[in-house]
Amino acid sequence: MGIAAERAAAAGRGASARRRKAAGDANLAGYLFISPWLIGFLLLTLWPIAQSFYLSFTEYSLLSDPAWTGTDNYAKIFAEDATFAKSLSVTFLFVLFSVPLKLFFSLLVAMALNRNMRGMNLYRTAVYFPSLIGGSIAVAALWRNMFGLDGYVNQVLAWFGIQGVGWISNPDTSLGTLILLNTWQFGSTMVIFLAGLKQIPQELYESAAVDGAGSVRKFVRITLPMLSPVMFFNLVLGVIGSFQTFTSAFIITKGGPVNSTYMYAMFLYEKAFKHYQMGYASALAWVLLVIVALLTVVNFAASRYWVFYESDGGKTR
Repeated sequence: MGIAAERAAAAGRGASARRRKAAGDANLAGYLFISPWLIGFLLLTLWPIAQSFYLSFTEYSLLSDPAWTGTDNYAKIFAEDATFAKSLSVTFLFVLFSVPLKLFFSLLVAMALNRNMRGMNLYRTAVYFPSLIGGSIAVAALWRNMFGLDGYVNQVLAWFGIQGVGWISNPDTSLGTLILLNTWQFGSTMVIFLAGLKQIPQELYESAAVDGAGSVRKFVRITLPMLSPVMFFNLVLGVIGSFQTFTSAFIITKGGPVNSTYMYAMFLYEKAFKHYQMGYASALAWVLLVIVALLTVVNFAASRYWVFYESDGGKTR
């Protein structure tokens, strides 16, 4: 019995060793496969983030070595820089109007395209196509020509005897043109809404119709609750993306007139690449990160009151 037990134990140890070796080989293979992404993440993402955080506590102009200044950059941002408050207020105003409008029109178009009819795929492609080029410099330049004093919009208004205004040169309307452009770039958001609409069981609408529910009641009682997780996802991404708006303001209005479209990202860009205040610009970037993170936390906290998850039996979290 003793010899048999020893042989069985030895066989067990050998099998365990082979399993550990196989697991080790599998782990090594996995690390080798993800190594290109891992190296890129460490060198191109994590290291620049760490460098930016360090530079935010320094005075650095690219022409000299960084000089440690502690929290001076942050103190100057909140206590002395009036342009910071102006650019932040403009950006908040832009986010406040552009995000809800974009969500509204995206959902409206998604519902219109959520039908079974001939050629619908062609219609969906046509509606989504502008989003492929929506953030480009060419579109921003076209938008500037459309809303200029002699632009296409005023030319169309002139056909009806309406005197147009300088939409871009007027401080009262310049930000509105950028909000309109951001709203027009709804393709990606619309596609996500369309995918969400496809996941809603048709049996729910059929049951509601049997009970006498109309279109409005179906939308309020079925579509919105079932689509709330998708809406929340688009809301978070929309807020984050809107705070980073740069190209449209830089190309169309250059931040003017009278700083009415001077976005936060444009302020950060000019501090870094126009005034070469890299340390100060890094501090501005981290302030923006904190602001967006806090708003994201608020959105997640508020989501428990209006976002419904099917896995929770239709209850909010």
